[in-house]
Amino acid sequence: MAKKTVLVTGASRGIGKAIAIKFAKKGYNVVINCVNRAQLLEQVKREIESYQVKCMMYVGDVGDATVCEQLFTQIHKQFGPLDVLVNNAGIAYIGLFQDMKSEDWNRIVQVNLNSVFHCSRLAILDMLPRKSGKIVNISSVWGITGASCEVAYSATKGAVNAMTRALAKELGPSNIQVNAVACGAIDTEMNHFMSDDELIHLIDEIPMSRLGKAEEVADLVYHLSYKDTYLTGQIIALDGGWI
Repeated sequence: MAKKTVLVTGASRGIGKAIAIKFAKKGYNVVINCVNRAQLLEQVKREIESYQVKCMMYVGDVGDATVCEQLFTQIHKQFGPLDVLVNNAGIAYIGLFQDMKSEDWNRIVQVNLNSVFHCSRLAILDMLPRKSGKIVNISSVWGITGASCEVAYSATKGAVNAMTRALAKELGPSNIQVNAVACGAIDTEMNHFMSDDELIHLIDEIPMSRLGKAEEVADLVYHLSYKDTYLTGQIIALDGGWI
């Protein structure tokens, strides 16, 4: 039986890395991508290959349509059509909305939202003829509730959530499931800007009394991806009861 292939964007560290390794442990061919951290991505590739599976790495901005098309051309040459897409690439912007520059806005939209469009469109072209496939978008609880001083980030993640729901309805008749994981406070580099006092205050607000782990996100993503399911169009909050 041919191995399935998964693409994980933003896979050089944190949640993306954990997701890629989870699929490697389950025997998938794994394609990993990041925008510019080639050395880190190479380390992830070696770790994935230690599970005796094939791994392809591709450095480039998947928010750029041309880059994304080149990536999928390489995937098809090495593995054939894609089975699972995990749209994880994302960046944050923290600051007052009125201080944000147009180039900062455009950049976060390109990385957080345009990448989901480009990758999903190309993945769907692989999935439709076979009437099979999974798309999992890594979102945020701020896409549900909004966050002060993270307006642009909240806006992009809210758009990803809306896109998830709409695309699931469109692709349901073709047996392609689309879901999103809305992450809460996960222990990754994205939260390392916080002081010790700020971190303690944050944890006090979370009923589970701790940050989430990247591996817990990976477990949920795999569960949404490995077999046909009636679950589609859902935004699943993984936040320890926080929001």
